[in-house]
Amino acid sequence: DDGSTLEMWTRAATEATVQRLVDGYNESHENQVNLTVIPTDEYLGRVATAAGAGELPDLVSLDVVFVPQFTTQGAYLDVTDRIDALPFADSIAPSHVDVGTVEGAKHNVPLTMDLSVLFYNKDLYEEAGLDPEQPPTTLEEFAEHARAVNELGDDIYGTHFGGNCGGCFVFTWWPSIWADGAEVMNEDGTESFLASPEAQAVYDVWKGLYEDGVTNPETPDEAGPTWTGFFPEGNIGVMPMPSTTLGLMPDSFETGVAPIPGVNGGESTFVGGDSLGIGANSQLPDQAWNFIAWTLSDEAQVEIMAANNEVVARTDLASNEYSQEDERLVTINEVAGVGRTPYALNFGQTFNDPQGPWLPLIRNYVFGDGPSLDQDNEAVNASLQQ
Repeated sequence: DDGSTLEMWTRAATEATVQRLVDGYNESHENQVNLTVIPTDEYLGRVATAAGAGELPDLVSLDVVFVPQFTTQGAYLDVTDRIDALPFADSIAPSHVDVGTVEGAKHNVPLTMDLSVLFYNKDLYEEAGLDPEQPPTTLEEFAEHARAVNELGDDIYGTHFGGNCGGCFVFTWWPSIWADGAEVMNEDGTESFLASPEAQAVYDVWKGLYEDGVTNPETPDEAGPTWTGFFPEGNIGVMPMPSTTLGLMPDSFETGVAPIPGVNGGESTFVGGDSLGIGANSQLPDQAWNFIAWTLSDEAQVEIMAANNEVVARTDLASNEYSQEDERLVTINEVAGVGRTPYALNFGQTFNDPQGPWLPLIRNYVFGDGPSLDQDNEAVNASLQQ
């Protein structure tokens, strides 16, 4: 902390949270971080160009699913020893660190955390004769609860999902596969297991809900931008959504939060958000690490992240003075410790891109009579291996 000026980039989607951290650091340190916010749609291209030209800033945040394609190209400095030396190293939420690890070398830590969890309308649960304090603990039970709420009628639906949004499916359905102890891909992200019996069992639950009219009728056409907007209107019983939407819940009904279960139980979550690392060409690596270490400190995690209802990046701080005021935050913080972030170099093109092979696979199975699941899965494999 010697008064250096550090350059940092972040995408617009996480600007508010990152700006709070930067402001907190700048107010309490001699070093100063100059934050540049880049439109989310342009961000990957800007980072890729800068990495190729050796012109990355000192601090680079990145959507965690895209981290592997940059760590494997040497865009970040190895910070293994720095991470391991932290007194709370074992408590850092592991998924972001794992995805940023290449051949045992760690490059990233969590900066922001966005988890997938179940949201359920306690008022509708009570009207449907369900116990509002007992959320579903299996995916089959989830379906039972959704069907019970759906029976209320009057434009009330059991559940909803982004049926034309590849990223939405990944974020909300894969945790059920993980919760059942199965994998979605092999370790290096080059082979898909998304036609496995375990995956098919998850799809079957949702397919049945759709075919039986338990889902919102707009589900098949929901491309992503508005899929989380239905639940706050108060006419959806239970659905998986991003944890960051908790602050958007209205006071007109009581909202419950629970981990996403598997068909047979267990629990998991897709750990999204942004990872942070030191740009490979930084001339101020010690000063950059000073900032990174501070973002993981008790001060930053509790007084900035938790105080603003953000998910903390350390499991030992899951229960803190702010989250204790809302048991839903404790639930969200705790499930981060058992969550997963998938690893694949070609993740975006395969799973997020509307023209990629994942969206047709899941839509063919749930909504239509397309090619076989195995045939569609081969297209996913071909994309992963490009």
